[in-house]
Amino acid sequence: MQSTTSRSRRERPAKPALSRAGIIATAVAVMRAEGLEHVTMRRLAAELDTGPASLYVYLRNTAELHAAVLDELLGFVGLVPDRSAQWADTIVRMLWSYNGILSGHPGLARSALVTRPAGPNYLALVEGLLTLLREGGIPDAQSAWGVDILLLFATSIALEHGTRRQVMDADEDEEALEHAIHQATTSNYPTIAALGGDLLSGTPEARFGWHVRVLLNGMAMTPRPPLESEHEGLGRS
Repeated sequence: MQSTTSRSRRERPAKPALSRAGIIATAVAVMRAEGLEHVTMRRLAAELDTGPASLYVYLRNTAELHAAVLDELLGFVGLVPDRSAQWADTIVRMLWSYNGILSGHPGLARSALVTRPAGPNYLALVEGLLTLLREGGIPDAQSAWGVDILLLFATSIALEHGTRRQVMDADEDEEALEHAIHQATTSNYPTIAALGGDLLSGTPEARFGWHVRVLLNGMAMTPRPPLESEHEGLGRS
């Protein structure tokens, strides 16, 4: 005899229709809660009460899924330039904002080093940087290659800092390095001994800004070599 408490399929609430935007939103939620390593097609299928095969209609593979998650978060990068500030300061702030998003998700920063983002928010970030580089007088040829260096630097710093925060002994390792530098003798490491205080000086944000300015100055002063192929394009070294 059928239980009076059972419900037929017709009585159950209909599942929301699948969409690429809904899948990505679910992926972002899983990543924020558990980390990028848990953002898989199988896990998302379970969250969305469907089969993994249904997701492949919208995303080719996990790599494309992670790239889509990255692009979704890049929508929070501050892209509106402060016209009252120096152009270099604006670039620093833009990259610091990008760095801050990735630092909170080292798995995403790691993915950003090996994937080829092509979403609208990534393109808006590249467009914003290229526009600022042109406004700063850097030749377009140098900017076209230099924007890759800027993003690679900011991504690498985010991965380093984000990963370090997850390591249990990170603070002890840092203290050990500081101790070793302060204990360096002039007989064994004369330059380290002379520069010991400066080697450890500055806040992370101040050092980040200085590094970006070094890259900008180098970009402006270094002509790009002739292209060997007309088909070379945006890529990571």
